[in-house]
Formats: sequence, structure tokens, C-alpha cells
Amino acid sequence: MTSTPPLNALRVFETVVRTGSFSAAADELCVTQSAISHQIHALEAWFGAKLFDREGRRPLPLPHAVDLAASLSVALADIRAACRRARESGMSQPLVIAAIPSVAVCWLIPRLARFRAVHPAIDLRIIYAVHGQSIDFQDVHLAFVFSRGVPELPGVAATRFLPGISAPVCCPQLAARLGDAPTPAEIVALGLLHDSDLSGWRAWFDRAGLGDREVPPGTVFEDFNLMRAAALSGQGVALCPEAMIRPDLEAGHLVRLSDIQVLEDCGYYILSGARADRAGTDARDFLDWALGEQGE
Repeated sequence: MTSTPPLNALRVFETVVRTGSFSAAADELCVTQSAISHQIHALEAWFGAKLFDREGRRPLPLPHAVDLAASLSVALADIRAACRRARESGMSQPLVIAAIPSVAVCWLIPRLARFRAVHPAIDLRIIYAVHGQSIDFQDVHLAFVFSRGVPELPGVAATRFLPGISAPVCCPQLAARLGDAPTPAEIVALGLLHDSDLSGWRAWFDRAGLGDREVPPGTVFEDFNLMRAAALSGQGVALCPEAMIRPDLEAGHLVRLSDIQVLEDCGYYILSGARADRAGTDARDFLDWALGEQGE
């Protein structure tokens, strides 16, 4: 018998304890449940002792197995971190930029050619960030997010990027049904489009003196770009941050219908974690470029 158990079996064992079942571990490791069972049996044979209580519907790790799994979790995390550092130092890595869909489609992608023109040696990888979900800054250098107030995350710096102030807009064809100074009620009568939920329009109703009225349900879009596309195609009035639709307003594709605005306490931020620090000048060059493009 070798002096140490098979490393793959240890990895399988840690995954079973962490996920709580053989089937969940099989899904995470992309193997069959029988392969998981085989590895666990091999590990128990090496130890000469059982690791799980199998009397119930789910295998429960015995006390000594819980201690072993906790130590393995720390060790495997150290191994992953060491491999990541070796990979990053041993080969050229692209700068990974995560962006919520509104920023990616409306602001970042249309400007990427300008970035490449001034920084041709910096390779980029653009990925989606999902609003409300955590970002793994072990894999991401910089991230564009939307937040009410300054995001506060351990080990992550937040730089204010663009305001989130929002106002009602629609396409010119729909706006033509209104007069030069439409009332809030006339705007609402055109039909409302919603981004994720009704909270934005609820705030606008309160500002517009419509606080005693229910917000019409309308169509709810789980992505800002879907709502923007609906507004551009004349399907209703959308409450949009001007920072994201400024090109649409300047080109006349969308028309602002009211001076009443909401979400002044919200904004877009650029987040940078420890990996951005390790990337050195590449991350700093991108951040400086993005901040310089704010007013464009």
C-alpha cells in the first residue's frame, strides 16, 4: 500500500462531503454515480475504516471523515490557487472583464475598437456578470456592475463609473401620440415596460404624483437589453438610465418623455479585486481608458 491515498479519491471524497450526496458529487465532477462509489470504496479500503454512515437515505460522514474533508477542502483550495498562479505567470493571459448585459451591449462593446487602437498589446476576454450574483474575482480582473450606493465587498475596490439616473423613454412613433408636454397619466397610458420588476415605475409614480395609482403590470423583461429592444420597436414606455441609452437619444431612436427621474442614488461601478493588482499595468490601463470614455 502506498504511503498516501489516491489523490483523485481524496478529491471525490471531499466533493461528496461538501455537496452532501454521491449524486451531487457525480454531477459536479461530470462522472457517473457508480464511479463515485468506486472511489469511496477504494478510499475506505486504504484507510481500513468506514467514512460514511449509510443507514439512512443519504450517506452521512462520520466524525473523523468530517475532519478529513475540512482539511482536504483547505488543501485543494491551496492547490487550485497555486496552479492558477503558475498558469498566470507561465503564459500570457487575457484581461478578463465581466460586465452586466446593459453595460456590455450598450456601452462597452461599441467602444472596444477604440481601446484596441490605443492598447493593441492587451488581449481582452469579455464575459457576462449577472446582476445580483457574486463575481469570482479569482478569475475576473475588472467588473462593471449596477448598484444602489457604493458596493462594499471584502478585498474589492469600487470606482464610480456612470450615474444610474433613469427617466421614461419611448420610440418617436409612440411619442407622436402625445403633446409637447405630456402629463404623467398620458405617458402611462402608452403602456409600460418593466426591467425585472415594477419597483422602478413605482418610484416614478410616487415622484410624478401618481402614488395613489397601481402600477400597470405590462411586460416584465429579465434583461435590460430586452426591454430596450422592446422600447425601440414601439411596444411601450421604458424607464431607462440615460447613461446607457444616450446614443439612442442622440440618434433620435428614443425620446425622453418627462423631466421626472428616479434612481439618483444608483449608479454603475467598476470593481477590481486582487487579480487586477497582479495584472499590473494592463488592468490599470483598461480602468483609466474606461474612466476617460465616460463622457463620450
